[in-house]
Amino acid sequence: MKPQLVIFDNDGVLVDSEPTAHRVLSEYHTELGFPFTLEESYRYFLGNAARTVHTVVADRYGGKLPADFTERFHERVFAAFKQGLNAVQGASTVLTDLRRRGIRYCLASSSDHAWIDLTLARAGLRPLLPPGVVFSAQDVGGIGKPDPALFLHAAAAFGTHPHDCLVVEDSPNGVRAAKAAGMPVVGYTALTPASSLTGATAFITHLAGILDHLDHDR
Repeated sequence: MKPQLVIFDNDGVLVDSEPTAHRVLSEYHTELGFPFTLEESYRYFLGNAARTVHTVVADRYGGKLPADFTERFHERVFAAFKQGLNAVQGASTVLTDLRRRGIRYCLASSSDHAWIDLTLARAGLRPLLPPGVVFSAQDVGGIGKPDPALFLHAAAAFGTHPHDCLVVEDSPNGVRAAKAAGMPVVGYTALTPASSLTGATAFITHLAGILDHLDHDR
């Protein structure tokens, strides 16, 4: 059965922001004396809320990041985004096709609205994702994935039962959040191997594969 609502993650799923964000994040951590390689940054922080950064540094190094770390990181990564940011290949086609088919869709991200707004604008996706279909952890008191609150909030905004939604995620925490919300989830494996997305009900290696998945459900 076709879903009534397709819920997309943003970073790494619709916008190719992860390589830039994690390069800036790993460089900033190293500058502060808490080195993380790019690969480690992906492993520890991909799909996590901002507060996780402080927790991981405390657990791994017994250290404490500056109180303004998040603000300074955002300044750095926003400056990098403004130098250029692309949509994930196929993102515009997928969203346009869903609209043509009459299948509703939205975006639900643990990032804050300022981050989401900038990435969508720079990637050219804002016309397909106006504010009314964009949800942030800020909308549920800053509670990010793997808590299901964000996905449940998005479903409620559309008056859709969780079982009638389909989530597209590329992070372990995103998959956990979808499962906790009672939503089927397709794992997008461009950055994360399928073995790390335990609980996904299907997998796609390119974003346009979600259309094939919907066709098979007809």
